[in-house]
Amino acid sequence: MNFLAHAYLSGDDEHVMAGNFFADFVKGKQALQAFDTGIARGIALHRQIDSFTDTHAIVAESKKRLKPKYRHYAAVIVDVFYDHYLARKWSKYHEIPLEDFAAHVYATMQELQHLLPESLQQMLPYMIRGNWLVGYSYTEGIQRTLTGMSRRTTHVSRMDEAVNDLRKYNREFEQEFEAFFPDLQHHAQVFLAR
Repeated sequence: MNFLAHAYLSGDDEHVMAGNFFADFVKGKQALQAFDTGIARGIALHRQIDSFTDTHAIVAESKKRLKPKYRHYAAVIVDVFYDHYLARKWSKYHEIPLEDFAAHVYATMQELQHLLPESLQQMLPYMIRGNWLVGYSYTEGIQRTLTGMSRRTTHVSRMDEAVNDLRKYNREFEQEFEAFFPDLQHHAQVFLAR
């Protein structure tokens, strides 16, 4: 899953949300010791979400459709596609409008900016200015995200072409997201209840 799903699955604790939001920028178990309990818990939740997603049979179907063309980048593309469906169907999953939720996430990240890894501190203003979280609900927003990710890869990824596959297999990806996401919600809720 990508930024929107990680923020959504964090529950009400803003420190858990922050850790879950920036966990990709934190490497290794030792790094967890630098953070307070809430943020460390958010990082652990992020890793649980990624592990659960990476090994789920439904997600494997989505990735299989993309693997011949995108190889190991298929998993990253599926994460972005699933955020697209979460954004498009937001009112089904959350009572707060997506625009308000996104504003809350941005405000939280700004408030806790001193805790964010430096690369995310640099990226955050672009994320806010471009309203990435709301942008995920539009094909154009997904295109911008994938193009930006493609530019940052060291190898040829062709992720900038993946929106064509999103359009071509929209029904299949959407059905897979809707079948998978309740399982992921339950998994995250069980983790947070511990």
